[in-house]
Amino acid sequence: MSNPKDKLIVALDVATRKEALDLSGRLDGVVGAFKIGLQLFTAEGGDMVREIVSRGHRVFLDLKFHDIPNTVASASVEASRLGVWMLNVHASGGSEMMRRTVEAVAEDCAKRGVPKPLLTSVTVLTSSDEKTLVETGVGSHVDDQVQRLVQISMDAGMDGVVASALEVSQIKSRLAGRSFLTVTPGIRPSEATLDDQRRVTTPRQAIINGSDFIVVGRPITRASDPVGVASSIIDEISSAQR
Repeated sequence: MSNPKDKLIVALDVATRKEALDLSGRLDGVVGAFKIGLQLFTAEGGDMVREIVSRGHRVFLDLKFHDIPNTVASASVEASRLGVWMLNVHASGGSEMMRRTVEAVAEDCAKRGVPKPLLTSVTVLTSSDEKTLVETGVGSHVDDQVQRLVQISMDAGMDGVVASALEVSQIKSRLAGRSFLTVTPGIRPSEATLDDQRRVTTPRQAIINGSDFIVVGRPITRASDPVGVASSIIDEISSAQR
């Protein structure tokens, strides 16, 4: 992605169709894609996804599927039929879950004669830290756990991972020329609040670290001037690419 705006995904973490359409309309042509997550999807369903897609927007469907392999594979097929550009699952669901998802989605898309969406896997949430891992019975350090999940995601045929930009440099260093995307949430401009995020970086630092796409929500969606904030972030991306 050479155009800086294409690297910016705006999270439509809002409760209603009206809010989502208003934001996506205001940011039309300004940003590269929109993320629809659990809140908006639960409130408005698949029709919301179809509507955003029908307006010519790329949609990252962020539902983080995590279940038995057959259930996740089947759900991912249905998600791909909504016309999304990218979707994700939890890498901690394991290699079989991811591998069967890749196979099922690829097979269904081939039958329908449509491009396969990008399949990404969530490593460690950017709201989590060492304490969270210990609490949930994971004895590894965050960096070690992320790298373990990256490896099984690559082996399963995923297109990339969702991870903090703090781990991107290390992820990229192990690829040995292989194409593998990094999508990084937990992005906060220097003047923004952290909210419930812990492992965060600025847009500029994320791109310098090697992030292929950055996801920004509240700093843009709660701003009085979302277009102005998005444009400022894109300027940061552009300066980091020089």
